[in-house]
Amino acid sequence: MSKQIRCAWGESSLGAFLVAASDRGLVALEFADQPASALASLHHRFADTAIIEDSADLSPTVTTLTSLIDHPGTAVDLPLDPRGSGPERRVWDALCAIPPGQTASYGEIAARLGPPHDARSVSEACAANTLALLIPCHRVVKKDGGLSGYRWGVRRKRALLAREQSATAFALA
Repeated sequence: MSKQIRCAWGESSLGAFLVAASDRGLVALEFADQPASALASLHHRFADTAIIEDSADLSPTVTTLTSLIDHPGTAVDLPLDPRGSGPERRVWDALCAIPPGQTASYGEIAARLGPPHDARSVSEACAANTLALLIPCHRVVKKDGGLSGYRWGVRRKRALLAREQSATAFALA
């Protein structure tokens, strides 16, 4: 049986997104300002794998992810199949430990993980993350609390954080 990745497109309040899944779980959830570029990136990343558009089977997943984008921090139970090095996966695990509505700096995460991690390696692992929201790299900020780059745009990062903080404040009220 050949390896394959199934993919589908979704539309959210923050724009179009591409979702892709292996037989083990989601390998990508990426905002796609330029759909052709996002699809080409997926083909490049999985060059040895057949990429098949499968809107029908992925429709429930797209619906769940659209809801998650509108209500980030909502618990979802989707299997993930993140593809990365050991150090990247350690950073991604640390990102998943940041509660919705809260943030941590690149340096704080590096300090929690210890050597060989530093702020730069945390930043690089965030940039390599292909599972937006599901591995919440949008919760990572600069040392002064300011927003820095986000693979899918600072505007989206700001919106996701604001939505999480609003939901958290509402839940506490």
